[in-house]
Amino acid sequence: MNRTIFTTALLFIALLLLQVLVCNHIVLFGAAVPFIFIYFIVRQPISMSTNLLLPLSFLLVRGVDLFSDTAGMNALAGTVLAVCKKKVFFSFVQKDDFSVTFTPGIASMGFGAYFRYLFSMVAIYCVLIFSIEYFSFSDVKEIILKASASCVLTTALLLAVDSLAFSTREKRL
Repeated sequence: MNRTIFTTALLFIALLLLQVLVCNHIVLFGAAVPFIFIYFIVRQPISMSTNLLLPLSFLLVRGVDLFSDTAGMNALAGTVLAVCKKKVFFSFVQKDDFSVTFTPGIASMGFGAYFRYLFSMVAIYCVLIFSIEYFSFSDVKEIILKASASCVLTTALLLAVDSLAFSTREKRL
């Protein structure tokens, strides 16, 4: 249990620092922004209570807001993402006793199911964050462009992180 808490805390701090110090300064082609910190929400075990995931997610994304000067936009989108996590996960994985107790990842779910889950989570976040940023649908083309580009970039980065950071010793679904 202590190892899990330590790993979660380390992931929390590492992703917050990586987002604030590196990823916030990257904008590819004026549209694609990497949101690597949402990996924390995506990677938490399915068995984690939403009542625990919500405050942890809120603290992380609020930390990003504080250092990014985004006035709560990430906090709103990140909290909604934490609420949607289980529903999105179980739309790609059949609910049974085993699926409720593991951590989502390439090694545990296989590439196809994990890619669909990850892409859906990132897409939800990107659409929310850019809709909140523009706060109107007068620039729908701009919202779609930025959300799509950021979604592709973030998904690619998170797939790379997951394939490099976690080994195949996890149980496969």
